[in-house]
Amino acid sequence: MLGIVSLWSHLLAAALYGALAIFQLRHWNGDPRNRPLVTAFAVMAVWTIFLSMLGSYNLLSQLAESGRNLAFLAFMYGIMREADASGSQRSVKAVYAAVAAAIGVQIVVGGVISEFRDQPILFERLAWTAQLIGLTISAGSLILVHNLYGQAAPGSRGALRFPMLALAVMWAYDLHLYTVAYFTGGLAVDLYAMRGAVLALIVPLFALGLRSASTWKIQLSRAATFQSVSLIAILVYLIVMMAGAQALQAIGGDWGRAAEFGILAVMTVVAVAVLPSAKARAWLRIFVAKHVFEHRYDYREEWLRFTDTIGREGADSPSLEERVAKAMADIAGSPGGLLLLADGQYRLTPAGWWRSDMVLPPSGDGAEALLRHMEANTFILDFERIRGGWLTDRDVSLAVPIWLAQLDLAWAGVPLIHAGRLVGLVILEHPPIRRALDWEDFDLFRTAGIQAASYIAEARGQQALADARRFDEFNRRFAFIMHDIKNLVSQLSLVARNAERHADNPEFRADMIATLQSSVKKMNDLLVRLSPGAVRAADQPRPLVVAEVVETVAAARRDGHPLQVSGDPALQARADRAGLEQALGHLVQNAIEASPAGSPVQIGYAESGGDVAIEVVDRGHGMSEEFVQTRLFQAFASTKDSGFGLGAYEARALLVAMGGRIDVESVEGEGTRFTVYLPGVEADAAPYLERMRA
Repeated sequence: MLGIVSLWSHLLAAALYGALAIFQLRHWNGDPRNRPLVTAFAVMAVWTIFLSMLGSYNLLSQLAESGRNLAFLAFMYGIMREADASGSQRSVKAVYAAVAAAIGVQIVVGGVISEFRDQPILFERLAWTAQLIGLTISAGSLILVHNLYGQAAPGSRGALRFPMLALAVMWAYDLHLYTVAYFTGGLAVDLYAMRGAVLALIVPLFALGLRSASTWKIQLSRAATFQSVSLIAILVYLIVMMAGAQALQAIGGDWGRAAEFGILAVMTVVAVAVLPSAKARAWLRIFVAKHVFEHRYDYREEWLRFTDTIGREGADSPSLEERVAKAMADIAGSPGGLLLLADGQYRLTPAGWWRSDMVLPPSGDGAEALLRHMEANTFILDFERIRGGWLTDRDVSLAVPIWLAQLDLAWAGVPLIHAGRLVGLVILEHPPIRRALDWEDFDLFRTAGIQAASYIAEARGQQALADARRFDEFNRRFAFIMHDIKNLVSQLSLVARNAERHADNPEFRADMIATLQSSVKKMNDLLVRLSPGAVRAADQPRPLVVAEVVETVAAARRDGHPLQVSGDPALQARADRAGLEQALGHLVQNAIEASPAGSPVQIGYAESGGDVAIEVVDRGHGMSEEFVQTRLFQAFASTKDSGFGLGAYEARALLVAMGGRIDVESVEGEGTRFTVYLPGVEADAAPYLERMRA
């Protein structure tokens, strides 16, 4: 039964791959990548026929399998070579060469294995060798498939996905087959029999990939290359260990067991000593970058990491200075860094450490000439050149302060320059593997230093803006307070003038004492409001008797100007008492100052559609419509020569804060009417909430 399945599945695979080869040949468009692909499909068809008729260890089957591997390998190599115009993928090409060499060995072994079927021991050894070679070819080919797909351009992965998946399935099945055959010591008859079915099942994947062959292209990726190098190292280790295990089995006896334990001990010691070592990892990174890539740095990855490190803000994030030091250190794999900020006198002050043990003085003096040179030329400081206390650059000899020249851990100094000015200096420690700075370090450090300096300059600008806003807030509060002081001075001046005439009147003296006490209380409140961080927060609006508030405001000003007050004594409104007194005080004072002497100011209050309306009316010179619409409620806008222009502005702000509003009617030469609307106590909640939202 198994033989029948093997026969017909392999014949089906042969028919399908033959059809693919014919289809691809008919749609030949001159693309050189089609040649190995057509060859691979044709060889696959012939190979599966040989498998069904002759078996796996026949000369023709072995040669056809090698031809299949070479054809698909040539197909992948063509795609990779087309993208590698600079020739920087030397290590990947070496893997292609190694796999091709293994295929060559497979051809040799396949050419002789069928001749020794009558010699069981020798045939077994040759079969074992063929299995090991097949395992090596399958594993190496899978690494190359992974590398090729990993480097594919994002726009072409959709088209490249299907053929790469088909090749991955094909070689993964071969890897499993040869591994099982190798470790079980047999020929894995069941897996060989099912091989044809698996090959037939992946034909649709190849067919789907052929529909988009024109978009097969890749872009080179360091990440994929490093991963491939790691996989190659693992593969080499496995092959060496498997070959060693077979050799030890051949030796046998006590010597074989002793050798097994010895190899295990040596490999364990090497793994424990090398893998955790930062120097070993740094050496490997430098070695691969030097011998594999054209450039030491992957600039895209470095820039993404640099930007992410500096821009990562949050409550638990390090300070910007520490993030700058870390971002610069990460570029070159430095174990630590230190940021020094420069002032206008070219003195350096330590500002941020990242895993650095370097000790510097609180203020670095004596480096003005050196820092000016670095500022003018964006000069990267190589500490190996200044150990003697002098720097020679472009026929310029500069003295270096001792505290800077004797930093044993220092490796590079990166100037941070913004708008032509030196912002700071980042000092980086030596990487685990010491190396000299080269042009790539200089170029990348210069660019990164400029970028880091822009972040620091932006942070300084934000801090300066925040300070300016705090001063602006203080000045704004001070302006309001000066306006209130002006009103208090007016009241006290009136009391002083009346005292000359009514000092002997007991009632006047009582009123004068009450006025002075009220003025002192208001002045103390003003001082509290002026102190930093003590901006008065308005009380929550609550029910209050409007007549009491209006009478308090009128009583403080009635002696200096006639006032007429009218309204329902029981009327209540929902408001902040102190804020309402202050707002009405501004409006009444403005009305008094705008009215002719002896012309009374009228204050009236009444219910108005569920709200409470408080009117302040004068018969003064009035205001133009343009002034009311555009300037009345702006700060520092006034029609009076001695006015501050803040009364109406602050009054409206206070009323809006408690859910009220203010309307104005004014005619030049006739007078002005201010109407304050406040939520009434009996008013529905909905209108009140709508006012609060507005």
